[in-house]
Amino acid sequence: MEIWINPACSKCRGALTLLDAEGAGYTVRRYLEDVPSQDEIREVLGRLGLEPWDITRTQEAAAKELGLKDWPREESARDRWIAALAEHPKLIQRPIITADDGTAVVGRTEEAVREALSRSRE
Repeated sequence: MEIWINPACSKCRGALTLLDAEGAGYTVRRYLEDVPSQDEIREVLGRLGLEPWDITRTQEAAAKELGLKDWPREESARDRWIAALAEHPKLIQRPIITADDGTAVVGRTEEAVREALSRSRE
């Protein structure tokens, strides 16, 4: 299991606390420092079953500067969104937990973190 975190994020810290309490084995990726490539973002999106706009933090300053709220949310714009996430990793929703079964979740709730745990223990 790998968890993409921003240490300043309370949701990320909460997810780590829960994983530790459950004795889970995981690797931490500080994605603002170890920025995911466009291919890695595509892979995680596939594991999440989501589109790039689904994991974009649209209230961030960079999102407003880019005018993301006006970008089309359609297949033809997908690569543009992915490029923006790779260039501005702060726009990526967090934490993202990749489970051992090949899936992933956005672990913003205790339920989502527990879902990733259960997928990794099966």
